Amino acid sequence: MNKFFLTVHVLAAILCVGPVTVAASMFPPIARRVLGAETPDAGGLQVLHRITRVYAWAGLAVPVFGFAVAGGMQVMDEAWLITSIVLTLAAALVLAFLVVPAQSAVLAVADQSAEARSGVLSKAKLLSMTSGIFSLLWVVVLVLMVVKPGHTKG
Repeated sequence: MNKFFLTVHVLAAILCVGPVTVAASMFPPIARRVLGAETPDAGGLQVLHRITRVYAWAGLAVPVFGFAVAGGMQVMDEAWLITSIVLTLAAALVLAFLVVPAQSAVLAVADQSAEARSGVLSKAKLLSMTSGIFSLLWVVVLVLMVVKPGHTKG
């Protein structure tokens, strides 16, 4: 059963976390172009925002099956796993409370006047940083999952 949980855990990480990370990273540069355009077209931003939100919910399968795998492998007390859990929680919080709301704020003014759009340009720049932090957290979690520093249970 543990092999099944591991397979679903890895598959969910690839199919759910990957698209969220890519969509969140693509949103800020496209947002800056849309906000600075003479005649903005926010269609692409809406798609990226939808991908971010939908796949974020689907990505909840990653920690659920991850806990099942860790329980089966009896590694819940390992430092690399505890660190990964904390960083996964941090990534989820960054996504839920910084990235998605900033994307929503950009979308809310994307079709308005140039003056209104210029007021949100600073949020789009900040969104680049928060999206980068989100991506970096996932990279660290990935490295911890592969390398498992200090792993003692074979």
